[in-house]
Amino acid sequence: MRIQDELKEYLISQGATDVGFCHINDGDFGECRYGISVVVHLSDAIVDEIGAEPTHTYFNHYRSVNAFIDSLLLKAGLFLDKKGYRYITVAASQSINKDGWNYMGRYSHKKVAALSGLGTVGRSSMFLHKTYGANVRLGSIFTDCPFDVSDVVPVSLCKDCNLCVEACPSGAILGGEWSAEGNREDIFDAEKCSNYMKTKFKHIGRGAVCGICMKVCPYGK
Repeated sequence: MRIQDELKEYLISQGATDVGFCHINDGDFGECRYGISVVVHLSDAIVDEIGAEPTHTYFNHYRSVNAFIDSLLLKAGLFLDKKGYRYITVAASQSINKDGWNYMGRYSHKKVAALSGLGTVGRSSMFLHKTYGANVRLGSIFTDCPFDVSDVVPVSLCKDCNLCVEACPSGAILGGEWSAEGNREDIFDAEKCSNYMKTKFKHIGRGAVCGICMKVCPYGK
């Protein structure tokens, strides 16, 4: 069995929903140029409870799933380490703002997942898994272990759908359509989203979550 098949089987046995592999040509990861995307499906019942604001249950679920993904990333890294390979984990939800507040992590989980063939990115700037749509969380790990990968060119699936644009209370979803060549700022204003959550949803998890765009997205439902 190939190492990547063994690793995918292991991660799914540990609770991951889906696992994908890709090769990257950017990012500061040294010789660790192969990316692994780890997907965990959120509870549809919890997401469906989101209304005009997030729920306390969703906030707890969001944090719990992020921590669970980080645990899976460590398990994947230790698996690779035992095989003699190096690894670098990228946390499920961690902003790196050393050059100013930019609402970005070390590397885009959505990009790793999309290049791995697990789905695409929607008009809302959310990753849309090919089966579970927007109701997922992601984590990534990079390694020097060579994998068999295919060149994937993800395309937008939103077409004429504007449900997330209309539902977003902050106006952060700008209405453009995602493309692999574009920038997040072309379709989504992360600062506007964050400021709205901190102002309007401070009573729920200190304004760290929303989820309204995820709730209304029809893809995968």
